[in-house]
Amino acid sequence: MRPDTPAENVDHTAEAARLERTAGLYPEDAEALLVQAAAHLELSGARPAATTLYDRLLSSPAGLDAPHLVRALKASNLWEYGHEAEARAIIDGIRAAAPRDPAPWVIVAESLEAHDELEAAEATFTEAARLLLTDVPEPPYATHPLLFGRHRVRRMLGAAHDDWDTLADAVNSSPVSLDELHDPKRVWSLGSDNPLELEAEISRLRAELGTFREALSRPFPVAILHWPAGELAELLSAYPTLAAEYPSHETHLAVIEASLRELAASGTANLGIVTGTVPSYEAFAASEGTSPGDPDLLPQYATTLAARGKAAAWPPGRGASCWCGSQKTYGECHGAIEG
Repeated sequence: MRPDTPAENVDHTAEAARLERTAGLYPEDAEALLVQAAAHLELSGARPAATTLYDRLLSSPAGLDAPHLVRALKASNLWEYGHEAEARAIIDGIRAAAPRDPAPWVIVAESLEAHDELEAAEATFTEAARLLLTDVPEPPYATHPLLFGRHRVRRMLGAAHDDWDTLADAVNSSPVSLDELHDPKRVWSLGSDNPLELEAEISRLRAELGTFREALSRPFPVAILHWPAGELAELLSAYPTLAAEYPSHETHLAVIEASLRELAASGTANLGIVTGTVPSYEAFAASEGTSPGDPDLLPQYATTLAARGKAAAWPPGRGASCWCGSQKTYGECHGAIEG
């Protein structure tokens, strides 16, 4: 069940409770499940209860995969029920921390935008763009909302197009231009008596709906499976039939990078990498009633990990560590390899 399902089609309170129960059964997925549960609580109007869930996540002794994302969601939620000062403090903290994940930036910038803090929203979007997209040849799929949000806010501010706005136009897949979609005067066309204006607005709304559906149709990345050296050695020792898939660890890493570059060159967006472990893989095989030595199970395992929110976006952001675990930056490691 998606958190964005209309309220008339789902009991958000019951769905939140179900997700909390599921998180107790599957602690390895608790972070993703509780974030969804909090979203349902927000939609049900139980915003203090949602904050309690965010606090529960942030106080987890095991730590979080995406702590900045949870803080951003908490800030956005707090502001919606009157805790503006606390929300602003959290937003300032996130901006100071400069996370490499675009999602927290989008959430806090849109929160500022929703409360008519347009200059602050534009500044936040711009900070994120400079951090994540400077010297990046192709903006990763996950950064597109940054560019679109920045374009939208600048349009409302009446700012002239700059290079980031041009880049936003370039990655926009909608048949309607961003200038039209983000035109502040659009609301007036809905009350127009001119059939041509109404028809144009219907076309723009259809384009926005199409883009929204396209984004929802791929809620998780197309992901390639990565085995760290120790895990791969253990895997091949236990299941030698997989040796043909992985001649060596070096070859495995090279194939991952080459495959992702090929997918990107073919126009596939929203790419990612999931990291496997032997116990997790064996548990997945048992759940599927299949031998872990079956090579056909590997892509299914990768897809399942991605669906569980375990994928790291590829390529890594500017200055981020390489996905292979070398402790070098991506640009110094696999990002430096000529395609």
